[in-house]
Amino acid sequence: QVQLVESGGGLVQAGGSLRLACAASGIFFSTYAMGWFRQAPEKEREFVAAIRWGTNSMTNYADSMKGRFTISRDNAKNTVYLQMNSLKPEDTAVYCCARSARYPAHRPDEYDSWGQGTQVSVSS
Repeated sequence: QVQLVESGGGLVQAGGSLRLACAASGIFFSTYAMGWFRQAPEKEREFVAAIRWGTNSMTNYADSMKGRFTISRDNAKNTVYLQMNSLKPEDTAVYCCARSARYPAHRPDEYDSWGQGTQVSVSS
């Protein structure tokens, strides 16, 4: 059974940066696509970014994150990252990582394993 554990969230001022990490336990990490979603209070879960399986993997972003967020993976460490720059107050949410057999996968139901999330709060 795969376990996903996020870390790196916190409170940051607008314009600042954070780097989230998602550590995966279990085998065959490199053979799955990974994604990041976020959910703000009273809002639906929103796709953030996805990265394809393998090395030198293709990436895909929600339009509002392009140019500010970067997803990457280190298969040797079974970890996927989300570098977030130029953060805005509207980026405040719980960020979760998830695993998918599809790429690109933008819907939550395309992912079969989820972490518990890490809170990101951006102050104005």
